[in-house]
Amino acid sequence: MINARQIRLGVLLTCISGIFSACQTPQSITTSPKSSTGSINNTIKPSDPTTLPEIIPRAEPLSKRGNPAFYEVDGVRYFVKSSATGYVERGVASWYGPGFHQEFTSNGEPYDMYGLTAAHKTLPLPCYVQVTNLTNGKQVVLRVNDRGPFKAGRIIDLSYTAAAKLDMLRDGTALVEVRAITPGEISPTPNDAIKPIYVQAGSFSNASNADRLVSQLRKNGYPQTDVFSDLVDGRSLYRVRIGPIPTVNQFDEVVTQLKALGIADARLASD
Repeated sequence: MINARQIRLGVLLTCISGIFSACQTPQSITTSPKSSTGSINNTIKPSDPTTLPEIIPRAEPLSKRGNPAFYEVDGVRYFVKSSATGYVERGVASWYGPGFHQEFTSNGEPYDMYGLTAAHKTLPLPCYVQVTNLTNGKQVVLRVNDRGPFKAGRIIDLSYTAAAKLDMLRDGTALVEVRAITPGEISPTPNDAIKPIYVQAGSFSNASNADRLVSQLRKNGYPQTDVFSDLVDGRSLYRVRIGPIPTVNQFDEVVTQLKALGIADARLASD
């Protein structure tokens, strides 16, 4: 996992127990960089990881480890969500494998690269998510039990088997949608019609503000910039989007260039 070794080797966390409480002694997310016991040591690489049966989400208590109010990595503070309910995000997924197999995850469990798990920066541990590859429509349900990835622009890190099921092992990354799944909930079925993918540079309630941003972006080398309008809760919303964007590399390039223009909250959009 990108920069995850910093956590496993003892990145210190700043924890709070309440809004007005004093700070506790900093703690590390994990206890040891290597697992020496547990069923994971008996895992066998599947001949075809894409045939591994899907997991069924189940109700679980929060882990005693890996769920501080917040923690810091490389000077960036991340606030852990109290619940995964309603979480949906689109962005770039990566995967992590051999270098972390059998090491402890952030909630203290051994990492099994052949299992169906994932790492997320802020979702509570454990929880379940459905990840959809937006370029091919493939989906997989995963159990989140680790923290990461900490590379800019990445929203989730997947196990080897999860990446295989989404057909992203070769490329290493993919444009995805991550949706929290509640135990007992029926997962949305794959959409056969893959929608074009865009970088959303801004969203406005005023059409004139959206038009001004479109003009600015076109002048700065983005001729494929348009306004997408729709109704949200009965109110008009005007979204400024660049694209379509066909690859992760192009997505990363556009987001980096937009930051240089002062647009720091660009994100992936596909509808």
